[in-house]
Amino acid sequence: MKKFLFLLALGLYLNVASAQNSKSITGIWWNEEKTSKIEVVEQNGKYVGKIVYMIPEKYENGQPPKDTKNPEESLQNRSILGLQILDGLTFNLDEKQWEEGHIYDPKSGKTYDCYAWFDGSTDKLYLKGYVVGIKWLGKSTEWTRTSLN
Repeated sequence: MKKFLFLLALGLYLNVASAQNSKSITGIWWNEEKTSKIEVVEQNGKYVGKIVYMIPEKYENGQPPKDTKNPEESLQNRSILGLQILDGLTFNLDEKQWEEGHIYDPKSGKTYDCYAWFDGSTDKLYLKGYVVGIKWLGKSTEWTRTSLN
C-alpha cells in the first residue's frame, strides 16, 4: 500500500511538473532583431503570440507599420502592432517542444509551419518555421525573454 501511495504521489508530481513545463513558453519575448516584443499566451490548450511592442524607429509617420506584405489585400492596411503572428502551438512532452503551430512573417507576408523549443535556459526560445512539412527546409530564429516595460 505504501508503494502504491508513493507511486501515485510521484505520478501526480510529474504530471504537475510537466504541465508547468508546457507553460514555460508563455511570457514576453524580444524577436531576434530586438525590434518587436511578442507576448505568448495559452488559449484553449494551444499557444499563440502577438506583437505587443515595436521600437519607435520602426514607426512610419508616428504610426506602427502596416501589414503591407500580406497576400490578402484587405489585410494590408492593418497595423503590425497587435498582430497575432504565432498560432496553434501544442506541447509535446516526449519531444519537450511545442509543435504543429504556424508563424507569420510580416516582412514577407508568408506563413510557415512552426515548432519551438528551449535549449537549456528558458530565457532563450528557439523557433523554426518551415514549409511543406520538411523541417530541415526551414529557418530558425531566437527570441529572448523580457518584460513589457
